[in-house]
Amino acid sequence: MDGTALILVELGAVFLGLGLLGRLAARIGMSPVPLYLLGGLLFGSGGVINLAGISEFGEIASEIGVILLLLMLGLEYTARELVTGLKSSWLAGVVDLVLNFTPGAALAVIMGWGFPGALVLGGVTYVSSSGIIAKVLSDLGRLGNRETPVVLSILVLEDLAMAVYLPVLTATLAGLSFLGGLRAVAIALATITLVLLAALRYGPQISRLIHSSDRENFLLKLIGAALLVAGLASALQVSAAVGAFLLGIAISGSTAHSATKVLEPLRDLFAAMFFVVFGLNTDPTIIPAVLPMAILLAIVTSLTKIGTGAWAAKRAGIGVPGRVRAGLALIARGEFSIVIAGLAVASGAITGELAALCTAYVLLLAVLGPIAARLAEPLTRPFLPKAQPSPDTAF
Repeated sequence: MDGTALILVELGAVFLGLGLLGRLAARIGMSPVPLYLLGGLLFGSGGVINLAGISEFGEIASEIGVILLLLMLGLEYTARELVTGLKSSWLAGVVDLVLNFTPGAALAVIMGWGFPGALVLGGVTYVSSSGIIAKVLSDLGRLGNRETPVVLSILVLEDLAMAVYLPVLTATLAGLSFLGGLRAVAIALATITLVLLAALRYGPQISRLIHSSDRENFLLKLIGAALLVAGLASALQVSAAVGAFLLGIAISGSTAHSATKVLEPLRDLFAAMFFVVFGLNTDPTIIPAVLPMAILLAIVTSLTKIGTGAWAAKRAGIGVPGRVRAGLALIARGEFSIVIAGLAVASGAITGELAALCTAYVLLLAVLGPIAARLAEPLTRPFLPKAQPSPDTAF
């Protein structure tokens, strides 16, 4: 079989397999992310079959997947909402960062993976999965609950922190000097500030420039703008993903709503490919050796996330049931954790053991997070006020 035919066969098998895995995930009521990762592990280096023919396409597709993931995330917020959330919930964001970054970073130091390893694993354990959590809250009918704004504020602050963290990570993995790292952070902060100011002042104009009543024209302008901004951000060492996220923030109103509808199928396609490619680049034979560490880290950081959510909800005046629901909702890790680990793997600056640990950790919490959120109701039932008997049934 010639090269082109082999690539087409492998791609067809991968996309068909992803579709079947997505259907299975929907039937059992879980996120498809763990299944996509498992699929990549089965067909990568050290797996059942090595799909080497699609490596070049897979790398490009996975990069586009990250860009679309972050663009769609940015579309969920306006610049004003981000600024408001930052003002009202910054303390909860600091608590979240300290409690959840520290366990991963500490484990990396203990294992001798150095500062780059600590920076990578700390980021992996710190950031919750906005995509999985939003879907779970919607499925459980909790979007109108009193604790939900607290959960969303923490997620927004994590997304903002990523806009600073990713350039620092990129500079560290590239082996830049301390001054080079500071310059990267300064450029990132300046870019974020300028984009937020531009979005606040010129958001409607930016939206009108991209919007079109013609679906094809709208999609071309949207994808073109996303790739252009992502490329320019990457050239400035700000991170392509952050550039796409900031573009999403700048698009607002009906244009953002329309963009979400148009991009959703493409986002799902390329994001699925991203998770598969990460699995392909991870040697599954290493995972059993790091599984005990992954389980321990999952337990510790689940408890720290529960503590973060409960503390933030208590500070907002929410009762015990709402605090428990807020804490359990934040457990899931997913797309951002894999983005961080994927950047580290692509740079070649981390060991295969650390990559395998990240994969096992995300697999565990992407599955356990939604399950824990669903268990919140029976767990909080004893704290709910008892129903008073009616006069007719009191005796």
